[in-house]
Amino acid sequence: MLPQEEACPVADSLLGDLYRASPEGLSALVESISPQPRALLAVYCSRRSHLAALGLAVASTCEKGDLVAAAGEFGAAIFEQSRQAPKLIAEKRRKVTLSSASHMQRIIAQDLI
Repeated sequence: MLPQEEACPVADSLLGDLYRASPEGLSALVESISPQPRALLAVYCSRRSHLAALGLAVASTCEKGDLVAAAGEFGAAIFEQSRQAPKLIAEKRRKVTLSSASHMQRIIAQDLI
């Protein structure tokens, strides 16, 4: 039997907006979520490696009691971590660099020799 996936406490569209938001926009979006769903969202994101930074950013806006009510000791742990981490996500994705055209020309030329 497969384990059941935990349901996201907010609409998928809101989660997508939070993920793509600038640091300034993230604050406004998080403030629009009431305290209990916000704590559940922080826990939900913190349990997923690709959303962990977002989870800490959301947790930094939560009360400790709300996080503990949502996830017990794990909620208390992310509360503490969120107070040590930056409040906003500065950079969510790594930049991609492509090799220069001259480098590619040398590789192609070597293959032709």
